[in-house]
Amino acid sequence: MKITIAKTAGFCMGVRRAVEMALDAPGIHAKPIYTLGPLIHNPQVLSLFEEKGIRVINDIPEKGEGTVIIRAHGVPPERKEALKAAGFNVIDATCPRVIRVQTIIRVHARKGYDVIILGDENHPEVIGLLGHTTPGKGHVAANLAQLREIPAFDKAIIVAQTTQNTLAYEQIKDWAGTHHPQYKIFETICGSTEKRQGEVRSLAQNMDAVVVVGGKSSGNTRRLSEIVRQAGKPAFHIETEADLASVAIGTPQNVGLTAGASTPNWIIRRVYRALEKIPLEHDNPLNRWTFSLQRFLLLTNLYVAFGAGCLSYTCLQLQNNHNPFPLIWISILYVLSMHILNHLTGKAEDRYNDPERAAFYEKNKPYLTTLAIVAGAAGLVAAFFTGTFPFIALIIMSAFGLSYNLRIFPRGEKENKRYSRLRDISGSKTILIALAWGTVTALLPGLADPHGFSSRSLLVFAWSTAVVFSRTAFFDILDMQGDRIVGKETIAILLGEKRSIRLLKAISIGMVVLSAGASAAQIVPSLGYALILCPVFIYGILFIHENGYMLPGTRMEFLAETVFVVSGLTTLIWSTVI
Repeated sequence: MKITIAKTAGFCMGVRRAVEMALDAPGIHAKPIYTLGPLIHNPQVLSLFEEKGIRVINDIPEKGEGTVIIRAHGVPPERKEALKAAGFNVIDATCPRVIRVQTIIRVHARKGYDVIILGDENHPEVIGLLGHTTPGKGHVAANLAQLREIPAFDKAIIVAQTTQNTLAYEQIKDWAGTHHPQYKIFETICGSTEKRQGEVRSLAQNMDAVVVVGGKSSGNTRRLSEIVRQAGKPAFHIETEADLASVAIGTPQNVGLTAGASTPNWIIRRVYRALEKIPLEHDNPLNRWTFSLQRFLLLTNLYVAFGAGCLSYTCLQLQNNHNPFPLIWISILYVLSMHILNHLTGKAEDRYNDPERAAFYEKNKPYLTTLAIVAGAAGLVAAFFTGTFPFIALIIMSAFGLSYNLRIFPRGEKENKRYSRLRDISGSKTILIALAWGTVTALLPGLADPHGFSSRSLLVFAWSTAVVFSRTAFFDILDMQGDRIVGKETIAILLGEKRSIRLLKAISIGMVVLSAGASAAQIVPSLGYALILCPVFIYGILFIHENGYMLPGTRMEFLAETVFVVSGLTTLIWSTVI
């Protein structure tokens, strides 16, 4: 089964803005924090807000305290004023696209225009828009038939709810232009909505079925399902991956996957992971076994540890080290231990980014803890016999690794201290992982060398660190929403997705220059030329992600981790041939 993901699936700009404002509110504004009505139409996100102490109120009390966030759909002006009069601090998270429509209505209402809104009469956005009309001069039509029943006016404007069906609005504009040429018609359907609906029409034409992910109460999500059905294809509207068990999706050859504007990426990823597994139930045993093995290697961190060994082997060859195996094992054992322990102590983000991993760690906690401790101890023993300096360096690195998710200051002092853990330092995860890997794969050989460091060791360290930074930052990009939810400020969150991708592309180009230049200057062997393949591989992964050819899932994760294996295989082939 081939799964094609709509590029427009997931949060639109307005929803993303509202969600981020809500997530930021507890640390900035007066508590308690409320939203006036559901912030967006997605029950999973609303449950998340409840866990963070952000409650929904539907009625405005006479007196209140704290902060109220106005939903992305907007509210009538009098509701906003009532909140202020009650004593609340008000944060307006109304989508800028909706604010534009409100402004159009308000300006023309002052000039005596009647206002006709194409939309769902009971939808919060439409209710909010009506609040900006002159009493008695606001009218709602859900379709062309209802519009025909509205009396003619000398002067009126027509606007649409920002998430309305674009084709339906085209019909209304054509009809109004013919029968009421005096009406002013405005293009108010959000550009994101147009793109989303246009893409799902195209998707439906080329797919056997389309899975639409989003809240059952989300109007824009329901319209996506309607568009698919109008194209004559089955549409499966689900809220989470758990709903797949209750729909008869079967095993179509080509499945489209899209999502409403209020569906977070972490839910889309869960659905994608579940869809990945459906064909395996009917596939041949070899494919099922291969997929299960890939997932097991990723969940246990055995594959990433093997990758560390491959990277270590490459770094040792670049430094002409002729006794590589003890240092390779140190890299494998250290990375295995640290990755397992940090997943065990930092499961909050896994709950959103990879719930299967979180469940796996919870279920197998005793075994994984034992494996991590044994691996860490074995690595230290190996380092001890390698030399004093490597042993001390590994102890220091292990201490930093173990303390990353642990609270440095007491829980009661957290509110008075911005940084209670190493992980609270913005961007620390990506940088520290890269430095740790660079040290264990490239600097430990220099520490073990009786002749000490050389410029070669530092160049190899820079190259190794760049590879690991690129891999880790790429995963940060994939995990942005989950990390954002738990308050983790990664490089990707600080820079944004587009800037992060540009940074990784620049690093890839820099790695090509470094590898080729170091080989040309004979600082490292000719292997440096062959290792240009690694940044090219990273660039290829970025290209695949940018163009939506593969959604984050087992195969994408396995592919990204394979960059280290590519370095090891390249080195092995080079050492055999040369």
